[in-house]
Amino acid sequence: MHKSYQSILPCQSRILQKRWDLRYYEEHRQKVKEAKSMVDTSAPKTYVHLHLKLKKLQLEEERLATIERDNRILLEKMSLIMRTKGRVDNRNDYEYKSLNKEKRQRELLRVTRENQEILRRILAREPEYNHLKWEQEWEENEAFIDNISRFPRDWWELEQKEKELQRLQTAEAKANRSRPASRKNKKKDNKAEEENEEGENTEEEQNKKEDENKKEDENKEEEKESEEREEKEAESVTE
Repeated sequence: MHKSYQSILPCQSRILQKRWDLRYYEEHRQKVKEAKSMVDTSAPKTYVHLHLKLKKLQLEEERLATIERDNRILLEKMSLIMRTKGRVDNRNDYEYKSLNKEKRQRELLRVTRENQEILRRILAREPEYNHLKWEQEWEENEAFIDNISRFPRDWWELEQKEKELQRLQTAEAKANRSRPASRKNKKKDNKAEEENEEGENTEEEQNKKEDENKKEDENKEEEKESEEREEKEAESVTE
């Protein structure tokens, strides 16, 4: 069996080398089994007061006790009302009486008088500055600025206004130019309409004349036929 063992390092006795290797391996396995970890992977320490909150339980019990007491009192009142006819207990005949009402009224009157006096003094006070004089000086300064300035004030607005006037003038000129042509066209249209109306009137007159001529021809033919009949009748009577 020892012949099947193949040592990594060269050796004289394979049996001894095998024993030594097995012993080293067992010692290594034992050290690995007994080794302690550098990081604490155990479960954290549990504290009872974090899981079992006695104060919370106490407050809950007190709240339930107050609810139970209120319910009991309410039940007693309801039972009393059911047994008897009940009565009203919300009447209060107490009249509110202020101990310093007159003092507060006097203080309010004093404050209003002082405010009115201050307002009168403010209104009666004349201003220290004359705004009319300031306005006149500002107009003079504007005149001086216009005299010494290279361009007039608001020159860009003036340019815009001039351009707008030129545009309006050109538009009016174009409109005036187009008006005679439109008038000519209107005259032509009116003439054509008049001619069409005259043509229609002439056609109607011609048709009327033709109808009258036809009627006259028919009347003449009827007269001739009536004359021929009378002649024939006269001849027959003479025979």
